[in-house]
Amino acid sequence: MLETEIADAGRRRDGRPVRVLDVGGGSGVWAVPLASAGCHVTVVDPSPDALATLHRRAADAGVADRVTPLQGDTDALAALSPEGGADLVLGHGVLEYVDDVPAAAAALASATAPGGAVSVLVANRYAAVLAWALAGRVSEALGVLRDPQGNLGGSDALQRRFDTEQLERVLAAAGLTVERVLGQGVLTDLVPGSVLDNNPRAAEAMTELEVTAAEQPPLRDIATRLHAIARKPA
Repeated sequence: MLETEIADAGRRRDGRPVRVLDVGGGSGVWAVPLASAGCHVTVVDPSPDALATLHRRAADAGVADRVTPLQGDTDALAALSPEGGADLVLGHGVLEYVDDVPAAAAALASATAPGGAVSVLVANRYAAVLAWALAGRVSEALGVLRDPQGNLGGSDALQRRFDTEQLERVLAAAGLTVERVLGQGVLTDLVPGSVLDNNPRAAEAMTELEVTAAEQPPLRDIATRLHAIARKPA
């Protein structure tokens, strides 16, 4: 999905470099490939160690001049990034951790240029329920299912998990139009690796099955993570 967004943004900008804001992407997993594709990427992350990793990866890839690291979080976006300054804003693995989800979503939307897109990737509560249940940890599965935030309590590394409807409501409340929600890790994480390792045909079929299932509820809605693309009105 991001390749399509980058291509569309490039056409809107008449070939000028696409401006990407990657919130919480400090180590450069997304930023370095995007910069390698010609984008100018600003990365905002609270961790100086992650930003140091980003700097090394960008330098090794020869794209350090197209990557700008800034230390901060969603609360600081207004000060760190110009309003409406990004053609594409990434909020991958962010909303599960913030204290104020509506404020964080609004900050992502505010940083997006009119007509631009926000890409959000979040942990899925129903995937967690399924994973705990299949592992025989039924109490944990029940806890995640019953909790409105999909949270296990004090030992949980995440403040919350989302389902598809919750994610769509959060983005719509921020003034964004949700265009697409896909699942990541719909079935792959449930199939033992031993089933696929020595069978190339099965592996190829699994890849095709995963791509197809990613778009089709209810299979999409049990994916390990949910990936939404939302548009800021032009």
